Amino acid sequence: MPDFLLEVGCEEIPARMIDSASQELRQRVAALLDRERLPVSGTITQFDTPRRLALLAQGIPPAQPDVTEQVTGPSVQVAYKDGQPTPAAHAFAKKAGVDVSQLERVTTPKGEYLSAKVTKKGRSASEILAENLPKEISGIYWPKNMYWRKPNERFVRPLRWLVAMLDDEAIPLEFDGVRAGTASRGHRILSSSDIPVPRAGTPYIDALRSAHVLSRAEREHQIRKALDAATRTIPGARWREDNPLLDTVVNLTEFPSAILGSFDPQFLILPEEVLVTVMRDHQKYFALEDAQGKLLPNFLAVLNTADDPQGLIRHGNERVLRARFNDARFFWETDQKKSLLDRLDSLRHVTFQKDLGSYYDKTQRVQRLCSWLSEQLKQNGLTVRPGVIHKAACLAKADLTTELVKEFTELQGIVGGLYARVQQLDASLPEATRMSIADAVYDHYKPESTEDAVPRSLEGAVLSIGDKADTIAGMFALGMVPSGSKDPFALRRQANAIVKVIAEKKLPLRLTEMMRDARSGYRNSETEKKFVNDSDFTASITTFFRERLAFYLRDVCRHAYDVANAVLAADSDDVVDALARAGALAKVRPSADFEAISISFKRMKNILRQASEAGKKPAEAVDAAALAEPAEKTLAAQIPQAAAAVERFRQARNYEAALLEIAKLRPLIDAFFDKVMVMVDDERVRANRLALLQTLLKEFSTIADFSEIVTEGKA
Repeated sequence: MPDFLLEVGCEEIPARMIDSASQELRQRVAALLDRERLPVSGTITQFDTPRRLALLAQGIPPAQPDVTEQVTGPSVQVAYKDGQPTPAAHAFAKKAGVDVSQLERVTTPKGEYLSAKVTKKGRSASEILAENLPKEISGIYWPKNMYWRKPNERFVRPLRWLVAMLDDEAIPLEFDGVRAGTASRGHRILSSSDIPVPRAGTPYIDALRSAHVLSRAEREHQIRKALDAATRTIPGARWREDNPLLDTVVNLTEFPSAILGSFDPQFLILPEEVLVTVMRDHQKYFALEDAQGKLLPNFLAVLNTADDPQGLIRHGNERVLRARFNDARFFWETDQKKSLLDRLDSLRHVTFQKDLGSYYDKTQRVQRLCSWLSEQLKQNGLTVRPGVIHKAACLAKADLTTELVKEFTELQGIVGGLYARVQQLDASLPEATRMSIADAVYDHYKPESTEDAVPRSLEGAVLSIGDKADTIAGMFALGMVPSGSKDPFALRRQANAIVKVIAEKKLPLRLTEMMRDARSGYRNSETEKKFVNDSDFTASITTFFRERLAFYLRDVCRHAYDVANAVLAADSDDVVDALARAGALAKVRPSADFEAISISFKRMKNILRQASEAGKKPAEAVDAAALAEPAEKTLAAQIPQAAAAVERFRQARNYEAALLEIAKLRPLIDAFFDKVMVMVDDERVRANRLALLQTLLKEFSTIADFSEIVTEGKA
C-alpha cells in the first residue's frame, strides 16, 4: 500500500500556533481517511517547522474497497402488468445497472418489492484526497488569519507551496490557487532552490534533512547540544533549563545553532527577575548562572542558521539586549521616585473592568475579603498575621501604575514585591514583617498554572485567593460565566489556582461561603443593579467550582473519574476534605466487598427512583413493627450501630476506616436483596422497605455516593 504525504508550505507561522495546528491537521486527516474507508496500516506522523505543516501516513489503500448493496425498488404490483415489466421496472433496472431479468423479488412488511444487488466501485485514494483535503486544510483553527490576493484566500500566513503524494505520484490537489506538486522547499538561508521529493515516507524526511530542515525532535536535540557546547566555554556555568522557552525556539527554527553573548556586569544591580524576563520573554534568550544559581552577565541565543563565523549576529543581539536593559534600568530608577503607597490613589484611574470599577475599588474589596478569610483560618487554629495581609492587599495592585510594569506586563505583582523590598514603606515595622509583606505581594498572582508553585507564605496564599475570588465573584455576578472554549477573563485558570492553593496549603475554607462573601464586597454599589440574583449566582458558582475541583482530582491528583464523581456528589465545597475522601476511596475501591456495596447502592437508587416515578413513596421512618423477614430485621438492627461507627470515623476524618466499616455491611445487604422483595403489593410493607433503603443511602453516602463507582457487575 502506498505512503501518503501532505505538506502545506507558507511564510513563517507564529511559534505559539504551530503545535495545536499540526495536531489538528493530523486529527482531521486521520478522520478523513477513516470516514472514506482508507484505513492506515501504519502510523500517521506529524512534521512541522515554522514554514510548513506536514504529515506522513504509512500505508493507505490505493482505493476504497467496492461495496455491494441490496437496493429496493418499486412494488411488484407496480413493476409488472399482465406478467410483463412496466416502465417502472425498466427504470429501476437501468438505475441499478442490471438487466430486468436479473431483478429479484423480496418480501417486506409492506408487501412484495423488486430488489437488485448493486456494486458500488470504490474511488481512488488520489481522487478522494484531492477533493477533500482543501476543506480540511482551510478548516484548521488559527487565533488569527491573514487575507491575501483574493478576498476568499485566508490562512495563517500566505501559502507558498503544496506537496501531496501517494508514494512517488502527485495528487492533483489545489488549495487557494496553489497546485500541489512533488517539490518542497528547504531552509530559507541555507538552501536556495526547490527540493525534489522522490517519494513519500522516509525519502521525504531525508530530502528535507539534506536541505537543512530537521524534524522537531532533531531540532530540540541539536539546540540542547549547542547550548551545552556554548556554555562549556565559561568555567562553572550552566544554562537555565526552561522548557516553555525551549519549545518556543524549537518552533522558531528549522536548522538551529546557538551563540554565547554577554552584557555589561553593571546591569546585574537590577533584580534578577527583570533581567531574566527581558532575556526570556522579549528576546528569547537563555540565561546563564553559576554553580550557586547566581545570574551571570551572559546569555545564549538560538539561531535559525548554521553559525555566526564573523560574530555579526552576536554583536547585534548584544546591542539589542543592552538597549532593553537600559530601558529597564531607567524605568526602575524612575519608579523609585514615587513609593507604592503614594501610587495607591492613581489606581482610581486604572480600570479593573468597566462594570466593576477601578483597581482602587478592587483593592478595597480584596482587603475586606482577606480579613474575612483570615478570621476563618484563625477560628480553625491557623496562625495568620492580619497586619501583613492587610498591608500586602493594600499594595498588591500599586505596581500597575509603574513604568516598569507598563513596559514589561509579565512582571506585574513581581515588581510590586520587589519595590516593597527596597522601599522603606513603614520604618516602624520589623524587617522580617516588611519582607513578609513584600513576599505576599510578589506571590499573589501565583499559581499561574497547575504546574506553578503556590505562594510561599500563608499570608501570600490568603492574598492570592482573595484577589482571584473577587474577580470570579464580580464576573459571575454580572452573568459572565465561561462557556465552551470562551473564557476571556481566564476565570477557569483563576479558579484552578484557588483550588490548588487551598489543597496544598490545607486551608479549612468552604468555597460557597467564600464566594458568597466575595460577592458581598460589591454591595451598595451602582454595579449591583446589573447583577444576577443571589440564587442564580450561588448555583452557577457552585457548579463552576465543582468542575474545577473535579479537574484537580482527575488531572492533578490522578484519581479515576468515577472516584472524583462519587466524592463530589457527597460534598464539593470543602477542597481539603474532598481530597482526603478521594484518597481513602481510591484505596478501598479495589476490594471485593466494596465493589459489591457499590453495586448494591446502585440498585437501591434505581429502586427508589422507579418507586418515585410510580408514585410509591417510602415511609417517613423505618417502623420496626412492620419488618417481617429476618434479613430485613437484621439489616435494620445493624444500621444504627454501623452509622454511629462511620460518623465517629468521619468526624475524625479517618475516611478509610469509615469506608471499611460500611463495607462490613455487605453480607447483610446481600442477604436483604436475596431474601426480601421490596416492591410488594402491601403498601405498608413496601413503604417501610423503601424507607429502609432510603435510610441506608442517607446514612452511608456522606463520604461518597457509591452508586457513582463504575463496577464490572450490574446494578
